[in-house]
Amino acid sequence: MNKRAIQGWGLLILSVVVLGILVSCSGAPGDKNPKDVVISLFGAMERDERATIAHLLDMPALMSDRNDDYALQRDEARVFHNPEELLNDLTGEGTTKRAWFSLQRVIGDTEIAGDTALVEVSFMNKRTGTLYYTQFGLHRAQDRWKIFSFKANQ
Repeated sequence: MNKRAIQGWGLLILSVVVLGILVSCSGAPGDKNPKDVVISLFGAMERDERATIAHLLDMPALMSDRNDDYALQRDEARVFHNPEELLNDLTGEGTTKRAWFSLQRVIGDTEIAGDTALVEVSFMNKRTGTLYYTQFGLHRAQDRWKIFSFKANQ
C-alpha cells in the first residue's frame, strides 16, 4: 500500500471517529423530547445509573416537594435532605424504585407549553387493578429537558 492510500485510510478513520463523537454527544438524554427523557429515566433506574439519573432530574426542585410522596402506595410524604438520598430512593433497593418497578408502567401523551411539559405516566397494579395516573413535570434548563416533579394521583 502506498503512502497516499495509507493517508486516505487514516483520514477516513479519523472522520468516522469524529462523527461518532458528535452523534454520541448530540444524543445526551436531556437533549431529547420530554417523553424520551422520562423513558431514559426508567432505563437509568433499571440499570442503577446514578449519574444519568442526576443528569435527567432537577434535584433541588424534587427535594423541595414536601407535600406528595411519589413512591406510590404510601400515606405520607418523605423528605429528602440531599441529592444522595434522592438517588438512593430511585436506585438499588430504594422505596420508589421498588414501588415503580413492581407495577406495569405506561408512558402516555406529552403536553408542551413553552419551556414546560407534562408527560403522562400510569402505573398499574395488575393484581388489584389499582391505577395510579401521574404526570411528570419537565422544564427546559440549560437547553435540555429536566424532570422537576412527579405528581401521583390515584
